[in-house]
Amino acid sequence: MLNLNRFGLVLVVFVIILGAFTRLSDAGLGCPDWPGCYGHLLWPNETHEITAAEALWPSAPVDQTKTWPEMVHRYFAGSLLLVVFALTFMAWKTRPPHAIREITTALLLLILCQAAFGAWTVTLKLWPQVVTAHLLGGFATFSLLWVLFLRQGGAPSLCLTATDRATLRSHAVLSLVVVILQITLGGWMAANYAAWACLDDFPTCFGTFTPSMDFTHGFNVLQGVGPNYLGGLMHSEARISIHWMHRLGALVVLAVVATLAVRLWVRNKTLALVVAALLGLQLLLGTLNIVLRLPIAVATAHNGVGALLLLAMVTVNFAPPGKQRECSGTDDI
Repeated sequence: MLNLNRFGLVLVVFVIILGAFTRLSDAGLGCPDWPGCYGHLLWPNETHEITAAEALWPSAPVDQTKTWPEMVHRYFAGSLLLVVFALTFMAWKTRPPHAIREITTALLLLILCQAAFGAWTVTLKLWPQVVTAHLLGGFATFSLLWVLFLRQGGAPSLCLTATDRATLRSHAVLSLVVVILQITLGGWMAANYAAWACLDDFPTCFGTFTPSMDFTHGFNVLQGVGPNYLGGLMHSEARISIHWMHRLGALVVLAVVATLAVRLWVRNKTLALVVAALLGLQLLLGTLNIVLRLPIAVATAHNGVGALLLLAMVTVNFAPPGKQRECSGTDDI
């Protein structure tokens, strides 16, 4: 079961990266139907297939640069569903500790919800609420798979003693919360195409630290379903409000998580270095997104490192406690 869990973790990394690439390359509507692509198991690539597909979907011309990312992402996600189903089956058949069965069952329910959100992303034409929820669901799936891995004895060098965990509990929970909120802001920014709002201008936005913003429209989570949200429907001030809040959120994450890393240093040096390295890399990638005008490789990496930073916070909060010698981290430095 542990080996299958490892495979699931590798697979979910590909799913998250492919999902980010699909979203950032505007391929989320590369296939107008679901679960197939223009009625195909893969995607239309022959001339007669493309002609037939465009006759059935005249408002959605075939773009082969966008069909394949969407379908490859779907097949990786489908494979992950099978892995989670197998983990759940094994957990209930072999009867390990109750926590293992509970985690695998939660994983199965979550990934079934993810499949529904994946379908709604297409059928509701990239509605931002669904796109953001789908992103958060992917990160939650990654987190639960990681917790399952930790509960089976994985990554023993990243543990904390029970005493250290109790000492850091409030700070650790706060760090987890601010990282989740920042990821949510990032997802909302991407879903509303607000990453472009302040490009070429860092650390200011249009030459000022107080740009004109519209929070009412920027954070209206009750907006209706539009005919097609590809490219976004918000005006400039609304997008700037999302973008600017994400930047400010990065400063909050820096303050909270960096101080946590300092406190971790005397308790588990390996874990402290992991947290500090991921935090620094994420801030660097976020800055490069702005100054380099959102190159797709950097933006995809920013998404992936954000997921890893979340896992680091999950580790601090949920890794099983160990003994002092096991959790010192000094042997790994």
